[in-house]
Amino acid sequence: MTSERPRIAWPEGKRFAFTVFDDADYDRLDNVRPVYDFLGELGIHTTKSVWTLAATQEARLSGLSTELPEYLAWAQSLQRTAFEIGMDGVRCRSSRRAEMQRGLDLFREQFGHDPRSFSNHFQNADSVYWGDARLRGLYRSIYRLANFRSPLRAEGHVPESPYFWGDLCRERVTYVRNFVYRDINTLAACPWMPYRDAEFPWVNAWYASAEGADLESFVRLMSEANQDQLVAEGGACIVYTHFAKRFYVDGQLDPRFVQLMKRLAGLGGWFVPVGTLLDFLAEQQGGIHQLTSAERNALQRRWLITKLRHGSS
Repeated sequence: MTSERPRIAWPEGKRFAFTVFDDADYDRLDNVRPVYDFLGELGIHTTKSVWTLAATQEARLSGLSTELPEYLAWAQSLQRTAFEIGMDGVRCRSSRRAEMQRGLDLFREQFGHDPRSFSNHFQNADSVYWGDARLRGLYRSIYRLANFRSPLRAEGHVPESPYFWGDLCRERVTYVRNFVYRDINTLAACPWMPYRDAEFPWVNAWYASAEGADLESFVRLMSEANQDQLVAEGGACIVYTHFAKRFYVDGQLDPRFVQLMKRLAGLGGWFVPVGTLLDFLAEQQGGIHQLTSAERNALQRRWLITKLRHGSS
């Protein structure tokens, strides 16, 4: 798929744009704080998602929440230093409507506004348009038949479900992550973002990401050749990752990560959080793009091929 968007003139004469949405899974202060200290030193400002409610039961994909005062204080300190705080759901387990509202209220209380950028937490029944509900038509049928994982229960968009909070999502969340691709240039893979899709009315606007879920996939994505491609294309990269997944181990940052990010920082990029980047892209295209059925099919097809080949999110 070729971008239908003209080459963008980035602010301040920058050559490309780069950011990260870091999911909250496995967060501890000792494994993520050093990553953000390093990014801050480089001037690479990204988005750190949080959960505002602690788990009431054990969860497979868990981590800290802002109910822990030390973690909240750290997240607020990030916000004061030009990082963005987003949400990865309100907690690491499924939450019913009242809990979703309480979690959103806490976020507003703690960070001064509603979440601008958001991602569904993989295992949660409160996810909005997740699993096969992300797709329409033939692509949804293919997804079901392929049976990549056990079927995901995602009912945040279903009004009859106790997990429904779609109206709150539309009212209070600006951007929601959808498809993840393996392209370094996310804007080339999804040239219409941020976009609105009438088939998914509870989401204001969607954005795509580049696959970097753990250290190894992040390092592959950020190879020197891929960095050079991003610069040459004047594109934008929004990486989906979990900085808590072995970026900092045994008292040190992974040296490959350090080397690659230092190199990237010297290439003249515009390093802003997800919400800031998406606001700029929306302004450039005259507002949130209304996706057509042909454009939806192009995005679905590209993602499904990636999913069949590689199993990305």
